[in-house]
Amino acid sequence: MFKNPYIRTIIASNALLNLGIWVRNFAILLYVTDLTHNDPVYVSLISVAEFAPIFLFAIIGGTFADRWRPKRTMASCDLLSAASIFIVLLALWYGSWQVLLLSTFFSAILSQFSQPSAMKILKQHVAPEQLQGVMALFQSLMALFMVIGPVVGTFIYQHFGIFSSLSITGMLFLISALFLTRIPQDEQAIEIDRPTHFIEELKEGIRYVWNNRTLRTLGGTFTIIGLAVGLIQPLMVFVAIENLGQDKEFLQWPLMANGAAMLLGGGLIMGIAKKVQPQLLLATGLLVSTLTTFGVGWSHNIVLTMALQVLSGLFYPCIHIGINTMMMKNAEAAFIGRVGGALSPLFSGMMVVGMSIGGTLKHESSLNTVYTVSAGLFLVGATLLLPLLRDRRPVQAVIADDSE
Repeated sequence: MFKNPYIRTIIASNALLNLGIWVRNFAILLYVTDLTHNDPVYVSLISVAEFAPIFLFAIIGGTFADRWRPKRTMASCDLLSAASIFIVLLALWYGSWQVLLLSTFFSAILSQFSQPSAMKILKQHVAPEQLQGVMALFQSLMALFMVIGPVVGTFIYQHFGIFSSLSITGMLFLISALFLTRIPQDEQAIEIDRPTHFIEELKEGIRYVWNNRTLRTLGGTFTIIGLAVGLIQPLMVFVAIENLGQDKEFLQWPLMANGAAMLLGGGLIMGIAKKVQPQLLLATGLLVSTLTTFGVGWSHNIVLTMALQVLSGLFYPCIHIGINTMMMKNAEAAFIGRVGGALSPLFSGMMVVGMSIGGTLKHESSLNTVYTVSAGLFLVGATLLLPLLRDRRPVQAVIADDSE
């Protein structure tokens, strides 16, 4: 795979972006918790600012990604993200910490244009039989930063402060844009003579998803697990503080354990990627998430919580790889941006809903209750996949039937 220049360059860019995002997000989390004295509502707002743009802009970004040159789109988004960081630094200097949320929000908007462009390049320049392996590689990279990201982010913030953290993030975004210039020029010309307009292409993408049984089922699963993830996304810090009796800095250790297990799990799945159907990978990951989410919510034992985080991490790549492979294999290259743009808001929209009510639900009930509800939703998401699990035909045969 690494002989492919597109894969090499996108992996390098993705690594730089991941590191920058982890440094920024952990610095903002620790800075805001310091300022607000661990207020769960403000902690939830950080996650809302990060994920709300996926709901609001994913379909728009995906549609434009199908129209624009992907290399230029990705590089421009990285440059604009870097510029926004330095503008926020200036505002923060004058005492407005709320602009940190604006920075996260703006960067997340740009990601809705950049990410589908990367998927489009991979769809065009990676052999179909290698796609699941490439998705596993991306998952392993994400897992690697789950391990080192919290440590690096915490270290930089605690030793150098919020300004240095954001400055490093901006520089990493700039270097990523520089790396993207190494991608070969886009070979496929833009079809400027095509008599369609943006709104028509957007509607066409939504119809394409609705008419495909596999993508339609995936959309239902996305909706349910988005709410499940959203409910607990901002509350992990309270698992450390309330359930385990530790300070908020302890959060980096369960995240590291989870990330290390994800790295191992991604490597194992990479070895069996060609042998297992992606819908089976996804269902397995959701069932394990049901168990581990319930356990983490009720555990007051550090060793048990860490063990559950490891188990969750080992099987989380099943979810990520399963979802991305199902989308990549069930969408034509001309629709890859719009397919992601149509499905992502279902996940992120419900995720934002979950994050918006997670803090309030914790106030009104308990941390245990929120985690129990989330575990139940993961189980419902796995159940929705049953029709696809009963179909034992090769993926290509299912796609052919769906397109008829």
